[in-house]
Amino acid sequence: MWELVNDSSLDQNSPYKYIMMCEYFADTCVVAKENDELAGFVTAFIPPEKPDVVFVWQIGVDSSQQGKGIASRLLNELIQREACEDVRYVEATVTPSNRASQSLFRGLARKHNTDCKVSECFTEDLFPTDDHEEELAFKIGPLK
Repeated sequence: MWELVNDSSLDQNSPYKYIMMCEYFADTCVVAKENDELAGFVTAFIPPEKPDVVFVWQIGVDSSQQGKGIASRLLNELIQREACEDVRYVEATVTPSNRASQSLFRGLARKHNTDCKVSECFTEDLFPTDDHEEELAFKIGPLK
């Protein structure tokens, strides 16, 4: 996962983050493989104070696999998992320039015939460097 992100324009996290997510949040992390190679992944968790929400931390698809609907299938696999049986909402933060993720989450809402609400979340001034855009909160649901 780290290598896929490192070779993309996604926000880079430490290798430890991916190991930790897969160890402690395995039920809400999904990978897609093609010919035993990582094609894409989603890392997510259910916040303890919001048991009806799954928060998508990061979703990535290898550049050679983009345009095949992998990200949509990963999200649908995530919300169909037993760990998400009580989940009614998918939440994520997305930068304004990340049109692909915005489209992905709006598409998830359409597919499930539900709402996609977008609101302000983390402003630019909260980040330690000047090169990080604000993060908008996306809330998809209710599901099911």
